[in-house]
Amino acid sequence: MGALRFDNRFTRELPADPETTNQPRQVFGACYSRVKPTHVAAPQLVAYSKEVANLLDLSDETCASSHFTKVFVGNRLLKAMDPFAMCYGGHQFGHWAGQLGDGRAINLGEIINQRSERLVLQLKGAGPTPYRRSADGLAVLRSSIREFLCSEAMVHLGVPTTRALSLILTGERVERDMFYDGHPKLEPGAVVCRVAPSFIRFGSFEIFSARGETAVLKELVDYTLRTDFPHLGPPTPEKYPLWFEEVCRTTADLMVHWMRVGFVHGVMNTDNMSILGLTIDYGPYGWLEDYDPDWTPNTTDAMGRRYSFGNQPQIALWNLVQLANAIYPLIGRIEPLDQALESFQQRYQKRWQNMMAQKLGLKSFEHGTDEILINELLSVLSLVETDMTIFFRRLAMLDADADKLNEISDDALMAPLESAYYLPEQLTPEKKTRIGNWLRSYIHRLSRDATPVKTRRDNMNAVNPKYVLRNYLAQVAIDKAEEGDFSMIDQLLDLLRYPYDEQPDRENFAQKRPEWARHRPGSSMLSCSS
Repeated sequence: MGALRFDNRFTRELPADPETTNQPRQVFGACYSRVKPTHVAAPQLVAYSKEVANLLDLSDETCASSHFTKVFVGNRLLKAMDPFAMCYGGHQFGHWAGQLGDGRAINLGEIINQRSERLVLQLKGAGPTPYRRSADGLAVLRSSIREFLCSEAMVHLGVPTTRALSLILTGERVERDMFYDGHPKLEPGAVVCRVAPSFIRFGSFEIFSARGETAVLKELVDYTLRTDFPHLGPPTPEKYPLWFEEVCRTTADLMVHWMRVGFVHGVMNTDNMSILGLTIDYGPYGWLEDYDPDWTPNTTDAMGRRYSFGNQPQIALWNLVQLANAIYPLIGRIEPLDQALESFQQRYQKRWQNMMAQKLGLKSFEHGTDEILINELLSVLSLVETDMTIFFRRLAMLDADADKLNEISDDALMAPLESAYYLPEQLTPEKKTRIGNWLRSYIHRLSRDATPVKTRRDNMNAVNPKYVLRNYLAQVAIDKAEEGDFSMIDQLLDLLRYPYDEQPDRENFAQKRPEWARHRPGSSMLSCSS
């Protein structure tokens, strides 16, 4: 473990909680509290990411050692570690929740790797902190598997994300009421080691602004600029609007990626929004299988659907407004903040249009014609239960001659898309006609680009994944792991390294959700319980 070179700039440069007792409480005037992980009974390594290990300059031999397991479950601290939990607040489901903080996440410290990259090592589920409120600070295996796999799946999809180094069983049982319905049970405990350049969130700034602790707010903003945005130069009040504008840009880009691959975060509270535009805090997330913009994987959000797939860009903007309100005391002018928020909307719209053009294999987005084409496509996708991932992947197989479309029936045109429909019997003649009309319009549009078929297919397959972490696949892996069989975790980890590639021996992982998973807990809906 000698390759880990700790720097710990966060704890060196920002104000610490003077209180040392690990009791639930309000923490004032401090960015963090020092706290140590809880010792667990019988840690067992379940899996680790070779790519993240390489990022940290750790060998496979090191990762397979008992020393590694003890360190990354929290049983053994390296000499240079300075463990802490961060203080932050946040808006949850649109309402100010006050102090939140790392209730069960303990940062081991920051390292500088051999490429001079700064990375924070954080254990999720490693025990209580002063921010835990009434919780126990622990995590269970099912949610830890989901976080471990999705963190790594996202990076291979090209989506900005925090990473996951390891997944370790604690050898202890944790009581959880999965759907908060009065049916708690004991589940295997686990710890995930998360890795990111920073875990600072929008809520990190909100808490100090809400409390009127402007001096601490300024310290944190200046630290963030020095550490994570050094290209902006030394922090000054003039740089704050430029920094906020960059946060708006990276957040817009993140939303475009989520919409591209059909990812639904499920709990876009401001404390779950990364200042670096990363996907952070994998709780009740889900992958859009049936194309339904109103779908949310979160049972807590089932009534309001605030965090549904289609609402994500607008919620991101709402969250950015809260961040703007938080840093306003340091700027004192609303105009640059408004301009940055407007830039978010403009950037998102332009990037979303370009992304949709890429998904359709078009050379570029043409205003007017393509806007109509895409709007009708989204309506067509909602006509019947249509698997989004399969639809776009199979759309690349279309190979019709625009000059001969009158000779081709709707059924023949739709044949390549057949596997995307969950309930083919819903395809009435009227719906087939509408889908066929859209396909004809689409083929005519492709003919104007005159892109060779193979080139178009390659381009489409580079942005439309064949393999995603479908909800039911994660649940099957969880079911097996809870019985002591971890093989599917490694299998999915390897599969998801190549989400855009054809993997002929793994076609079964590219099929639409089986009927048994339609209403199965963990496969269709999840809660914040973990």
